[in-house]
Amino acid sequence: MEAEHQWFRELGAADRSWVGLVAQAGISALLDWYADGAREDPPGRVFAAAPPSLAGTITLTQTLDLARTAIATVEDAVPELVEPEEAPALREAVLRYARDIAFAAAELYARSADHRGGRDPRLETLVVHAVVRGEANDAMASRAAELGWEGVSDVAVIAGVLPAGDPTPAVEELRTAAGALGLRCLAAGHDRRLVCVLGGTDDPLADAQRLEDAFGEGPVVVGPRVPHLFAAGRSARAALSGVDAAPAWSGAPRPVAADELLPERALLGEGPARRVLVDRVYAPLRDHPSALLDTVQAYLDQGMVLEATARLLFLHPNTVRYRLRRVGEVVGLDPHTARDAWVLQVALALGRMGTGPRLWRGGR
Repeated sequence: MEAEHQWFRELGAADRSWVGLVAQAGISALLDWYADGAREDPPGRVFAAAPPSLAGTITLTQTLDLARTAIATVEDAVPELVEPEEAPALREAVLRYARDIAFAAAELYARSADHRGGRDPRLETLVVHAVVRGEANDAMASRAAELGWEGVSDVAVIAGVLPAGDPTPAVEELRTAAGALGLRCLAAGHDRRLVCVLGGTDDPLADAQRLEDAFGEGPVVVGPRVPHLFAAGRSARAALSGVDAAPAWSGAPRPVAADELLPERALLGEGPARRVLVDRVYAPLRDHPSALLDTVQAYLDQGMVLEATARLLFLHPNTVRYRLRRVGEVVGLDPHTARDAWVLQVALALGRMGTGPRLWRGGR
């Protein structure tokens, strides 16, 4: 092994010793099994002598390299071990034993991978809390990798109220339900909230509808989808802010997208929500050549009465209708419905507050 594998020469003394013991145990088990007639399958306990931590030091490929070296050594020694007429039988036994070594190695590393990627509640909680805090650093990357999340994409955060009592059953329910959907899930309690980081989701809102039973009474809010875990802080902030803001909308569905709660989040003083409303609603109406901003503002100020708006603007009612229809086309909000009218009202107010100081400095 020293002669053929440089990486083996670079191992620490303790690890080299363990590898030697495993190899010796494997060869001894082979000879014992063969001496008993090799009638049954090989015992499959080749790696029993190794500590579990060895799988974290030596890769599966390296283990198979060592197994091949050990088996080749035994095969070369066959003429020294038995008479010539018995050599074919021993070589066949060695081949059967080599197959068992390969399966045993695969099983060992599968168990090790399950352990690393399995549910370590403490580690999972640390990752979820890091997402909530927006920490995309090396420590988070390392912990996420231990949980098997280094390659997960299409991530969204779902937040809701933590059920009363022990949160463990709710967290387990989330994991099980997400797994049944073929999704990845990291879940933990955070400040009386139950936070679920969902991976591999094409439609976070639809997936949240299938997971909502795990949350306690109250709103369930879905943050926007982001490319990967390290961008999930933005989704988490939107979802958690939405949970706090959702009670202001008495008719909010459950679950609800965080973007549907932009006005309520803006009332809480959330800067990103204010900016999104201004950018998505106020700015396009302000910049439109058809005076859509003045028209929709007048319509809202006149209590959503079409004729009163037309009189105020000295326009024909059909012109007002056309402009209001254009508002819906431009920003996706229907001024005739109460909810959309409320969103428009908040967005326009925020937009005016944002431009007020500039206009004042300009002397207007």
